[in-house]
Amino acid sequence: MLAAMGVTVSGAAFGKLEAADKDTSGPGRRALPKFSDSSKSPLCLADFEPLAKERLSRFAYEYISSGAADELTIRWNREAFDEIRLRQKVLVDVEKIDTRVTLFGQEMPHPILLAPTARHRLSHPEGEVATARGAGAAGATFVIASLTTRRLQDIAPVAKAPLWFQLYDLRKERRDFVRGVVKEAEQSGCRAFVVTVDAPVDGARNRIQRVADELPPDMETPYYQKATLAPGEVLPIMGAMGSFTWEAVQWLLSETRLPVVLKGIMNPDDADRAVRIGAAGIIVSNHGGRCLDTLPASINALEPVAKKVAGRVPVLMDGGVRRGTDVLKALALGAKAVLIGRPYLYGLAINGAEGVARVVNILREEFQMAMALTGRPNIRSIDRSVLWT
Repeated sequence: MLAAMGVTVSGAAFGKLEAADKDTSGPGRRALPKFSDSSKSPLCLADFEPLAKERLSRFAYEYISSGAADELTIRWNREAFDEIRLRQKVLVDVEKIDTRVTLFGQEMPHPILLAPTARHRLSHPEGEVATARGAGAAGATFVIASLTTRRLQDIAPVAKAPLWFQLYDLRKERRDFVRGVVKEAEQSGCRAFVVTVDAPVDGARNRIQRVADELPPDMETPYYQKATLAPGEVLPIMGAMGSFTWEAVQWLLSETRLPVVLKGIMNPDDADRAVRIGAAGIIVSNHGGRCLDTLPASINALEPVAKKVAGRVPVLMDGGVRRGTDVLKALALGAKAVLIGRPYLYGLAINGAEGVARVVNILREEFQMAMALTGRPNIRSIDRSVLWT
């Protein structure tokens, strides 16, 4: 019955996907069949990347897909999930599967969020506006990146699901500007701030360096960086965001009453300190393998961090999530929710808002199936006993 339901839901989605954003043309973008063409319809998250690669300029594809140095961490993010086995529990009533989760007082229909990723206009002409529409259609919280190519005043009106906002650079010389961004985000209805803490400088992004001369001339400097550039200054495609310390996090906590979540923590001691100074949550993340190569997989770092935090604040994770079983494994190891990045950008490139929604819905459907097949009818029933040890 569950398998049939999954096919029915997917089939219904195909019909809706024909109503994708009309403006899908643009520099370096080739027309592809809509998802309603079943021969081209993505059935899992891995299906999106090759279709997006056909659609994106070479620069855009390398910018989204690449990682640091030899890209070992990117590979380990996937391999680590693959090495975790599941344990079934049979003859459990799983007729109704409840994926609802509450984070920072916000009830969400499922524990899948859209991670902050830069420059969405590389993927689609409407950029983050289309992403927000797709996130709302799928009930996914969207974390808007500091390197957004659309302003909050454009994104917020179309959002039907919660918005969070990422802050990347809290150096003292930028704080007057950051204070203004904080107020704008609050007034736009954002419900949390995510501070990325693991990228004071860039990693060795060799694949980007090899195509840097193909940077599209019309690619906008992200708005919330443009405002701080000196006259004539250009933001480099890979520019260090600037080093800041724990003092900067404490400053931000004094500027807002919204939850402040620290993203990019892999060290349990850092997680403990974050909780002690007042962070509302932790995101275990190796930056998708884009900064420091040979960091361990995020899923391998998750459990030690979760044990150190010991339930004092929610722990989330990102990095390598591509299957519903991955979501289940992350929750079993202590995460309250997961974030995805590259997959929804590929969906955005293929079919705008509808592509974003399709990515999330596939992952959610797979997660529901995994819960049912392991005898876990709700989020509360997911714990380490679902793992084969």
